[in-house]
Amino acid sequence: MNIDLVSIGDIHPGILQQLKDGLEVVFGCPVRIGESIEIPGDAFDRARDQYLSDTLLDRLRQYEHKSKHVLGVTEADIFTHGLNFVFGQADSVNRVALISLNQLRDEHTLEGGDKLLLERSLKEAVHELGHTLGLGHCEDVKCVMHFSNSLVDTDVKGLYFCSRCRPKLIE
Repeated sequence: MNIDLVSIGDIHPGILQQLKDGLEVVFGCPVRIGESIEIPGDAFDRARDQYLSDTLLDRLRQYEHKSKHVLGVTEADIFTHGLNFVFGQADSVNRVALISLNQLRDEHTLEGGDKLLLERSLKEAVHELGHTLGLGHCEDVKCVMHFSNSLVDTDVKGLYFCSRCRPKLIE
């Protein structure tokens, strides 16, 4: 397995490097930081002041990647139809996924808690890549595949796949 890590819009290079390093540890495979892409203008919903994650995933599907799996990282505040916001989204068929750092920030990360932001972003990155590897949501609140409806959910869950999810991974 290989992973391409792609910034959608401007992402601090240090964050990308730390995500790369963390993903290499979790998945035990090479992660390549690819060329960044612009946020598509047609993804912006003026009424919501947010970006439609489905449009960003469409753009990632068109990305010329060298790896089987692509993870986009954006600072944009994203949503999908039926939800107020999403931390991320994945397309398991095309093996592309997306996370947003925007909703992973709160007063704790704004007070110099870069470590907390990295922990949250890495958990959400592993979660979305888990979907590209064939996994659904898990009932185990400590499993990285547990659905996060809030930052509390993300903070409670672990970084790794539980004993029920790990055997189900499909490369």
